[in-house]
Amino acid sequence: MNKKNLFMIALAAGALTLSSCASKKELESCRLENKELTTNYQDTKEQLAASRARVTSLEEQLEAQKRAYAALQRSLDQSLTNSSQNNISIEKLVDQINESNQYIRHLVEVKSKSDSLNMVLQNNLLRSLSNDEKKEVDVQVLKGVVYISLADNMLYKSGSYEINERASVTLSKIAKIIMDYKDYDVLIEGNTDDVPITRQNIRNNWDLSCLRASSVVQALQNDYGVDPKRLTAGGRGEYNPLTTNSTELGRQRNRRTQIIITPKLDQFMDLIDHAPDGE
Repeated sequence: MNKKNLFMIALAAGALTLSSCASKKELESCRLENKELTTNYQDTKEQLAASRARVTSLEEQLEAQKRAYAALQRSLDQSLTNSSQNNISIEKLVDQINESNQYIRHLVEVKSKSDSLNMVLQNNLLRSLSNDEKKEVDVQVLKGVVYISLADNMLYKSGSYEINERASVTLSKIAKIIMDYKDYDVLIEGNTDDVPITRQNIRNNWDLSCLRASSVVQALQNDYGVDPKRLTAGGRGEYNPLTTNSTELGRQRNRRTQIIITPKLDQFMDLIDHAPDGE
């Protein structure tokens, strides 16, 4: 083989090598771009969910203000009618209305702060969950309360109230959120389908739902250090279904444990001190 042929073969091999390297670089670039787009998409979904929750909260506040205004208007009309009989001056009536308006604004402000904290809590929890966990954990904010609903097959061994190993990672993430928000109380609520339970030492679905809630409470306390004074365990048996029990999918949805996070009641007792004086 002459030198010219050898040169041509070497040139062709070099071109193939360069082409292969270029293809690998393009493939890696596409993979990185796809990963970035996926992350941006997930962030956008979470931001949209938070915005929708905020819109719902503002709509509720607006309706509350409308009802309060209508009640004040009725009170004004009634007071004007009776003012001559009760010798109530217009100035005093205006003062009462102003006090009522101030109290309403205070209530709206407190509710707005609570809603904002709830949305932050919801977003922080959603960000900590993996995509697989999000398929079995539903997080919602309804009327100022955070609901975390967990499927029974994720938490417990089949037909049992014992927590399985797979649930430990998810419960640890939920426990961290609970620990971060120390001014909230936590209710653990067990729910079942309507299929009767037939196991030794478990009389019925009431027992099963209560035992499951108690297992979660004790895991949060003993394994993750949540203050037991903040925890309450309760069971609702088969009597709080999300959907029909006539299908396997419906029964699966109804078998769940809810972790309900609410602001502590005593934090709102100071509102009584801001209430307008009655006559």
